[in-house]
Amino acid sequence: MNPTVHAIGAGADPEAVLTALAEVVDPELAIDIVSLGLVYTVQIAGAAVAVEMTLTTPGCPLHGSIAEAVRARLSQLDGVGAVDVSLVWDPPWTPDAMSERARQALGFA
Repeated sequence: MNPTVHAIGAGADPEAVLTALAEVVDPELAIDIVSLGLVYTVQIAGAAVAVEMTLTTPGCPLHGSIAEAVRARLSQLDGVGAVDVSLVWDPPWTPDAMSERARQALGFA
């Protein structure tokens, strides 16, 4: 599942933001958060980027570190100032959200 991207006006490059998000890896699964289908929406308004994402389970012990990795990676991009990461649980994540490559890597295909 590809994240929905909304860009309002000039600001951070949406493709660069998606590429950067794909560089953030879930440390337990060793697969990036975009391929896992964890990123739901990205809103870009000028230099502000807001990411709405989930995790594979609400009890994930790495929620803080993954959210911080998203903030840190996006903050490195040209044109990005503020980064807001919201963890949401609705809709709940399912393996159906993963890319084919991620499903194969984790034995779901």
